[in-house]
Amino acid sequence: MTVENALDSYIDAVAKALALPLEEAWRPAVRANLEVSLRLARLVDEFPLPDETEPASVFAA
Repeated sequence: MTVENALDSYIDAVAKALALPLEEAWRPAVRANLEVSLRLARLVDEFPLPDETEPASVFAA
């Protein structure tokens, strides 16, 4: 299965699971957005952090 086919299958499955209508005209834009999101997520995932790193504190006003 190619990456493009895998993305199309994922898009179809998510649209079905969320009961979202997906017009064929929207598919290229949805795929492009997903590709960018996955590329950015890969950058975050690959960023090395030392084991002693802790999450930042959360402050509320």
